Amino acid sequence: MICAATIKDYAYGLGVHRVGIVDLRTYCDDHPSGTAALRRWLAQGYHADMAWMSAPHRQNLQAVLPGAQSVIAVALNYFPGASPPQGDRPGKIARYAWGRDYHKVLGKRLKALGQWLKEQVPDVSYRWYVDTGPVQDKVWAQQAGIGWIGKHSNVISRQYGSWIALGELITTLALEGDRPHLNHCGTCTRCLEACPTGAIVEPYVVDANYCIAYHTIENRQPELPPAIVPKLEGWVAGCDICQEVCPWNQRFAQPTDIEDFAARSPLLDTSLEQLATLSDADWDHLTRGSALRRIKPAQWRRNAQALLANAQRETPSHPY
Repeated sequence: MICAATIKDYAYGLGVHRVGIVDLRTYCDDHPSGTAALRRWLAQGYHADMAWMSAPHRQNLQAVLPGAQSVIAVALNYFPGASPPQGDRPGKIARYAWGRDYHKVLGKRLKALGQWLKEQVPDVSYRWYVDTGPVQDKVWAQQAGIGWIGKHSNVISRQYGSWIALGELITTLALEGDRPHLNHCGTCTRCLEACPTGAIVEPYVVDANYCIAYHTIENRQPELPPAIVPKLEGWVAGCDICQEVCPWNQRFAQPTDIEDFAARSPLLDTSLEQLATLSDADWDHLTRGSALRRIKPAQWRRNAQALLANAQRETPSHPY
């Protein structure tokens, strides 16, 4: 029978930066960061219009893969560096999207891991996800020892801070699990204090109704909420504020060695004026191979127009 150490070695050989295992035979659904926390979050309406977060499968891994006994959690450092190329009045874009779509970059590795596992144990069943299914990615990463869920709700690792893309391979293979990671946020509240909209309503809890990342990416309404627009602080796609102020990121972030994550998106050098009138054809060209395809043309135009209106309001008028 194949062992956990062999699987980890193979995963590292595929280029993942962190890998850990959860033994579902010993995991308790009542864990503070797990199903109970998700239910409270949903009950308070903090998921806004993200109805898929309430999918029953997310609260029952056996419904995702009957007979599941282990979760192999992995992480990739995607940090491309401190500053993107500067164009003519570009809007800010979250770092996870500066390079190639992380779903594809990490998914390729998980797919290869699953195929290899099947070759070693032909009767095994598995499913893998990269933020693509009803799976609590952060919980499994914490339970597998990759990092801890910080007060900004992102997983923080000692090696890379919170600049990590998460994925997991769920399998019917019984494996020895790793120790869950301890929390090292301590008394720090920098992320709560820095959020311009107050979206981190309490440590470890984010209300999407006030989150800039939610509104610039997931919100499909024709207009952004009036209370959010003045507080966008230049973000046109996502938001990194809570991660930028995190001491763990300031001390331990390191540029990724994965070329696919290098800053290459043409959107980094696209002006707000261009985005404000973005055509469907230009959107198709600018977002190919990018996680930013999730933001549709109408959303790009809406976000850019809101930022341009903010800039106009902030520009002092001349008396002559």
